[in-house]
Amino acid sequence: MEPKLKAIVLAAGKGTRLQENGEDAPKVMRQIGGKPMLWYVLDALKFIAKSDVIIVVGYKKEVITDRFAGYIFAEQIEQLGTGHAVMAAQTELAGYNGAVLVCYGDMPLVKQDTYESLICTHFKQDNDCTILTGESRLRLPYGRIVRDTAGRFVKVVEEKDCSPDELKITELNTGVYVFRAPMLLKALGEIKTDNAQGEYYITDAPAIMLAGGAKIALFNRAADDEIIGVNTPEQLAMAAAILDPAQTTGD
Repeated sequence: MEPKLKAIVLAAGKGTRLQENGEDAPKVMRQIGGKPMLWYVLDALKFIAKSDVIIVVGYKKEVITDRFAGYIFAEQIEQLGTGHAVMAAQTELAGYNGAVLVCYGDMPLVKQDTYESLICTHFKQDNDCTILTGESRLRLPYGRIVRDTAGRFVKVVEEKDCSPDELKITELNTGVYVFRAPMLLKALGEIKTDNAQGEYYITDAPAIMLAGGAKIALFNRAADDEIIGVNTPEQLAMAAAILDPAQTTGD
């Protein structure tokens, strides 16, 4: 029997820094090579049935729901952090006991092979949570992976909450995870907002699970360009150059 797998794609953001020249589409609907960047993410997830992919929408949700018919949608009415975004999909996971991939609609460069390798590792090692990590030559404002002296996962610390020593850590949290769904749902109920942003961080879930005895693993794979999240016009241009729209055809 094939392992059960669903995906949650976070796509509720407005993308204020990307809005220029009157452009007010949702962040993930900004165009690269004539396609929304969310298209590239969903294309990389095409090995998962549309009926098992939950897209968390918010700002101008109809623009996304109309464009990507056939997927499941959950609405994040307020934007109170990544953990809050995943909470919006809780109803769709009720009673589900399989694995769930959590990823971002504004990361169009992550390859299908990377997702599949992460998921394969999760199932092969029988993990409760597997975190995709990587290093980059670019200056990315990502959380740092804290390991113990034996190299095992301890926690993720968001950059704004890092100590000077933690800022020196080069292993970055990409924001892509595979969770055992019931354990994720339980951890979501324990996430607090005692951080620099006052938000619910999904990055707190693995440490909460670890404290409860869960098996948390790190999959260090993605690096440099592949883990870029598109937040600025410069990053959008960089992603467009890397994807080479001239070679991207079909829909």
